[in-house]
Amino acid sequence: EDVLMTVQSILIDGAWVPASAVSTFSAVNPNTRQPLSDVYPVSDWSDIDRALEAAAAIADELRRAPGSAIAAFLEAYAARIEGRKDELVAMAHAETGLPVSPRLADVEFPRTVNQLRLAAAAAKEGSWRNATIDTKGSIRSGFLGIGPVAVFGPNNFPFAFGSLSGGDFAAAIAAGNPVIGKANSSHPGTTRLFAEEALQAALAAGLPGATVQLLYRTSHDDGKRWIADRRLGAAGYTGSRHAGLQLKEAADAVGKPIYLELSSINPVVILPGALRERSDELVEEFCGSCLMGAGQFCTNPGLVVLLDDEASRTWMADVALRFDESPRGTLLSPAVESALTSSVEALTGAGARILTTGSGSDPNRCSRPNTLLFVSGDRFIESSEGLQTEAFGNASLVVLCSDGDQMVRVLESLEGNLTGCIISARDGSDDVAYGRIEATLRPLVGRLLNDKMPTGVAVSPAMNHGGPFPATGHPAFTAVGIPASIHRFAMLACYDNVRPARLPKWLQDDPGQSDLWRWVDSGWRQGAI
Repeated sequence: EDVLMTVQSILIDGAWVPASAVSTFSAVNPNTRQPLSDVYPVSDWSDIDRALEAAAAIADELRRAPGSAIAAFLEAYAARIEGRKDELVAMAHAETGLPVSPRLADVEFPRTVNQLRLAAAAAKEGSWRNATIDTKGSIRSGFLGIGPVAVFGPNNFPFAFGSLSGGDFAAAIAAGNPVIGKANSSHPGTTRLFAEEALQAALAAGLPGATVQLLYRTSHDDGKRWIADRRLGAAGYTGSRHAGLQLKEAADAVGKPIYLELSSINPVVILPGALRERSDELVEEFCGSCLMGAGQFCTNPGLVVLLDDEASRTWMADVALRFDESPRGTLLSPAVESALTSSVEALTGAGARILTTGSGSDPNRCSRPNTLLFVSGDRFIESSEGLQTEAFGNASLVVLCSDGDQMVRVLESLEGNLTGCIISARDGSDDVAYGRIEATLRPLVGRLLNDKMPTGVAVSPAMNHGGPFPATGHPAFTAVGIPASIHRFAMLACYDNVRPARLPKWLQDDPGQSDLWRWVDSGWRQGAI
C-alpha cells in the first residue's frame, strides 16, 4: 500500500507554505548510505520570485532599522537555538555524519552562537558603518545594507557556515539586509530547524517575517537567474568551484556582488631545519590537521613542499604509515566520496604516485582510504594545473623539490589559496630560506601561518578567511571576522548637502549612540559631535 509522501514546506514572507516543486529529494545518512525519511522540494522559479519579492518589499525597512533592533533579533536567535541544541546536533549528525562530540556539540555549535552574538554587538555598536563626516563640505558617508542577500551554504559546516546560521548570514543581517537562504542538499533538515527559530526571533524583535526566508534546492538555471535578479543586492556562496563559477558568471554579467569561497589546497612548506629538529612532531601535527574530520575543511593542508633529501623521504614515509594506520573518517555524502575519488584519479593522471596502501570504499558508509601522494618538483611545474586539483577529503600531495630555487618555482606556479604555511626551525637555521619563501607565498594566500598547521579558523576581528582567486572571488574580503566580513553586504552611501533631519540617525550630529565612533573632519570622535 502506498504511503502519502509529505514534502517539507518552504519559508516565504513569514509563513511556511507548500513549494511549487518540480521534484523532490532526501538527505542521505553517510554513516549508513541510507536516505533519511524527510522529503524536500526542488523549487521552480516561482518560489524564488516570491521570496525575492517579499525581501525587496522590506529591504528599505531593514536598512533603516536601528542597530539595536537588529541586535535584538540576533541575540534572541542565538538564545532560541541554544534551547534546541540537542535537536540540532542530532539532525546534523544524521545528515552529515559529523561526530556529535566534540565536533558538532562542543566546537561548531558554540562557535555559531558566538558568531551571532558578535554580529549582534557589531550591529548595536555601529562602527562597522565607518561613518565619515566632512562638516566644512557638508558631505557625509558610511555603509548601508545593500539589499536582499542570497546565502548558499556549504556541506561541511552545517552550523558555522550554514545558510541561515553561519558567518555569511550573520554578516548580512548585521548590515541590515533580509536573507534568503538556500539550504545545502546534504543537511536540509538542519537548516529547516534554524529557519524555524530565526523566524520566531525576528517576529519577537519586531522585524518583518521576510527578514529570513528558506528554499531547499533549485535547478542550476534558476539559481543563475536568481543570482542575476535586479531585486537581489548580493550573494554569498561557499561550495564547489564548478558551481560557484557558474553563479559568478551570472552575477558578473549584471554587475551583482557575489562573495565566493571556491577552492584551496593550502600549501605547507616544511624547511629543512625544521625536519632535522622535530620530524616526529611534524608527522603528528600534519596528520592531525590533514585527517581531522576526514579532511573535509576548506583549509585542509592539501599540498606539502619539501626538499628532496633523506630527511624528507623519511618524514613522507612516516606520514604514509600513519595514514595507513589511522581509521578512515566518514565523508559527508556519496557526492563527496565520488568527487574525492575523481580528484585522486586526476592527481595520479597528472603524474602523482600514491604512497599509501589503502584501497576501495566501504559498502556501509561513505568513506575513502587516507591517501598520501607524491610527485617531483619538475613534474609539478610541468603539470601544475592538474596537480593543483583540490582533493576535498582525507588526501594530500607531497612535492619533492631538487633545491630552494625549485621550491620557489613550485610556489610561483600556484593559484590563489586561503592559507599558506611555512614550517621553520626554532634555532634560526631556516631564517634566510624563510624570507625567500615568504616573499613568494605572501601574495598568493589570504592567511600566512608560521610553525602552525592551517585547519583552524579562529573567529577573530583580525582573521582573514579569504584570499586571491580561486580561493575566493575577491582578495580584499573575508568570510570570517566581524566587523570586516559585514562590509561584503553593504554599500558605501554618500550624502552631499542633505538636510540634517533627512540624514540617517548615525550620520546626524546627535546620533543618540554614545558609543558610536565616527570620523569627523580629521579625527575619530565618539558620540555627539
